[in-house]
Amino acid sequence: MIGSFLKKMFGTQNERTLKSIEPFVLNINEKEPTYKAMSNEHLKEAYKKLQIDYESGKNLDDLLVDSFAITREVANRTLSMRHFNVQLIGGVVLHQGKIAEMKTGEGKTLVSTLPIALNALTKKNMHLITVNDYLAKRDALWMGPIYKFLGLNVGVIQQENKSYLVEFEDEKTFKTSLVPCERREAYLADVTYGVNSEFGFDYLRDNMAYSKDEWVQRGFYYAIIDEVDSILIDEARTPLIISGPSGTPTKVYYEVDKAISQLTKDDYEVDEKLKTAVLTDKGVEKIQKLLRIENLYDTKNIETIHIVNQSLKAHTLFLKDRDYIVKDAKVIIIDEFTGRMMPDRRYSDGLHQSIEAKEKVKIQEESQTLATITFQNYYRMYEKLCGMTGTADTESREFKEIYNLDVVVIPTNKPMVRVNRQDLIFKTHKEKINAIANEIKARYEKGQPVLIGTTSVEKSEELHKTLTKMRIPHMVLNAKHHEKEAEIIAQAGKKKASTIATNMAGRGVDIKIDDEVAKLGGLFILGTERHESRRVDNQLRGRSGRQGDPGESRFFLSLEDDLLRIFGSERIQVIMDKLGIQEGEAIENKFVTRAVENAQKKVEEYNFDIRKHLLDYDNVANTQRSVIYRQRKEILESESIKDTILDFIDDVISSMVDSYLESLIDLKALKLKFKQIFNLEIELDENENDREKILEQLRNLVLTAYKEKEDILQDQMRELEKNVLLQVLDSAWREHLKNMDALRESIGLRGYGQRDPLVEYKKASFEMFEDMINNLKEDSLSTLFHLKIVFDN
Repeated sequence: MIGSFLKKMFGTQNERTLKSIEPFVLNINEKEPTYKAMSNEHLKEAYKKLQIDYESGKNLDDLLVDSFAITREVANRTLSMRHFNVQLIGGVVLHQGKIAEMKTGEGKTLVSTLPIALNALTKKNMHLITVNDYLAKRDALWMGPIYKFLGLNVGVIQQENKSYLVEFEDEKTFKTSLVPCERREAYLADVTYGVNSEFGFDYLRDNMAYSKDEWVQRGFYYAIIDEVDSILIDEARTPLIISGPSGTPTKVYYEVDKAISQLTKDDYEVDEKLKTAVLTDKGVEKIQKLLRIENLYDTKNIETIHIVNQSLKAHTLFLKDRDYIVKDAKVIIIDEFTGRMMPDRRYSDGLHQSIEAKEKVKIQEESQTLATITFQNYYRMYEKLCGMTGTADTESREFKEIYNLDVVVIPTNKPMVRVNRQDLIFKTHKEKINAIANEIKARYEKGQPVLIGTTSVEKSEELHKTLTKMRIPHMVLNAKHHEKEAEIIAQAGKKKASTIATNMAGRGVDIKIDDEVAKLGGLFILGTERHESRRVDNQLRGRSGRQGDPGESRFFLSLEDDLLRIFGSERIQVIMDKLGIQEGEAIENKFVTRAVENAQKKVEEYNFDIRKHLLDYDNVANTQRSVIYRQRKEILESESIKDTILDFIDDVISSMVDSYLESLIDLKALKLKFKQIFNLEIELDENENDREKILEQLRNLVLTAYKEKEDILQDQMRELEKNVLLQVLDSAWREHLKNMDALRESIGLRGYGQRDPLVEYKKASFEMFEDMINNLKEDSLSTLFHLKIVFDN
């Protein structure tokens, strides 16, 4: 009650935010004639003056109006594109560190140039993050002339370690091209465009480097994330992992797969909502018999249990052509949100190997995690973070809770006139496919273009076969043809075009229509089923009706669709039965559409909880990762770590002597441990119990041996110490990551009564981390003192 009264009195939060930005827009428009009258040289000087003003102590908010007005004029001169008022609003929102929701076709790419040019006055790094390599390259080349005119350099980072600088090919016509460069150069540029995962992987690689010269990144100041919902929400369940080979023999996967493929449905239980599969007692007995194991749950079979669980998942929860495809005898993951192939990614923890065994392709060796970070924790390192997308408002709670980002819905430049029709719901999948094919045929005969959204490659192929039988010309855009996706999607608005596309394929590319198509009703969007997330449905709808164009959208559903089958078709089935719906007939009413949306809300809540749960656990690892990476940085930046080594010597000797004097170890054990670590024999009187005397004797012995090494190696000793400590640190961290994974898995399996599993995980992981740091000291010294020095002739 009070909330709605306040809204009437003061407007919504969104309306108040937009109102507060109005004065900026008015002032920018007032400045426009001043900058329009300037020559190119004077315009460049005006921007340089802003840099001097910033260095003299003015803050960015004071310089916003002039910077935006200059950037708008430069865009007009170099690209013949002038920012609309709504784009100025979007630019202010991004500068304020918020998310700008701007509908498709509203010019988000151009909007980003405004806050980048303003924030670049700080001379700190500007990162513009995209969902794929194609968009990073396209946008850097497209917007490059604006930055180059202002004297800013532009870098582009791509997958496969490719990097470029944007250079003028012809300064008079403002034509740009990409010139290959070193990775570090691309990051040293004022503005760096790149694909999201590469920024994260470069961060991890920098923290695995053995020399400062290998570092490529230069800090985390300002990041604008394009398609922010895709990157910060859809990708958030997948951590970035750099891995190396591990030791499980591949034949074990084939043996387990052979056993799992002989199970029947009584041998296991599957929960599609929770995405879990477990063996029943009957299944366990069968597996034990097939693998010739007496007791599967014996501790010596812990690795076999793990592979059995992963293989069961591979057979019951992962479907070919939906979750992955087999191409060139390799299993390639399909991104469930974009429908794109992800050849560089592999499922972790032996799952990928289990799928390879299932598909009878060559198993690539299982990997061990060398470095990992979640997208959430990577992006939270930026001092200033913001994003833009056509669809963010439905996830505003998650953006606020996880990233502390507010969502501001920006008004469209022209009124939206697209008609969103009620869903049509059929009893069976077959009836639905027939109705979809007939709808496409009718639109094709009329000449109206249709964009058909599917949720998987498998569904795309099914529809493709149906349309081919009916001789309806069409294009297919899915994970198998992503190289051409931008080109195909750009043609989807042509007369008589019928285009089948998985989820968000071709995202970031506008579909334009001509006057003839506008008269036919514009682009018709046909959704073949509802996605788990309302946001992804809105993205599909948003491909039509850009910039005030006419358009239409409708979703065709069946009770056999995954969403309705798993999350709530019972109520809808009852309604259909009551209404006496015949075969081939569809139901179309508000109640059913609302029931579908409620099912989606349930799934969204559930997925949010999963992501939040993952983050809670990763935050523990993140604190530890920060400590380790900070230590690595200090080692690499130090001229000498001699003091650190001397501290290690003191700590380790003190700990050994205390253990001896407290009778935790005897004299024999003390001598053995001393030999193991320092490679030195000690003579110690059994009756001596003066702590300081023993410490001094042992310390002198070790320091003498240390000095001898220093005298021989001289300057090289410092480099040797750094290398030894880095290698031992990295090895210990890798082992720790493996142990943390095992701990997390076991915490989930243990029963804690009234105790919180997360609290138990924090406690156990802290103890493990402390042990790791203590062992690190001993292992570093042991390596250093056991090194044999061999000189060339």
